[in-house]
Amino acid sequence: MAGESIRVTRSVSIPRSEIELRFSRSSGPGGQHAQKSETRVEAIFDVESSAALTDVQKRRVSARAGPVLRAVAQDERSQWRNRELATERLVETLREALRVPRKRRPTKPSKAAVEKRLERKRRRSDVKRLRRKLD
Repeated sequence: MAGESIRVTRSVSIPRSEIELRFSRSSGPGGQHAQKSETRVEAIFDVESSAALTDVQKRRVSARAGPVLRAVAQDERSQWRNRELATERLVETLREALRVPRKRRPTKPSKAAVEKRLERKRRRSDVKRLRRKLD
């Protein structure tokens, strides 16, 4: 389990060893179980010290999500399940930060759309003109 890596995108996989997991007690209700068990999991990924990311990817992630990514899970009673949830959330944050936004190509409305808009304006103008009081 320790040697495997997590696939983030088609070209990026990060080793599980680069994700630091911290455990603490969950907040909220739950009785003795919640007060005694450390089921809250915080997954931490240091972008700058990662060997899995290129310099360009590190700069993109740092600019969009910060130099250290954090994800917390305390939804479940099981530490194992919270560990999985925290890791999934961390990977999702990393995936979103790595995503390269598409360049916007400006488009023009079609000729039919322009004519339709102008016709609606003309019709509306006629309605308003007919409502005016005559002098």
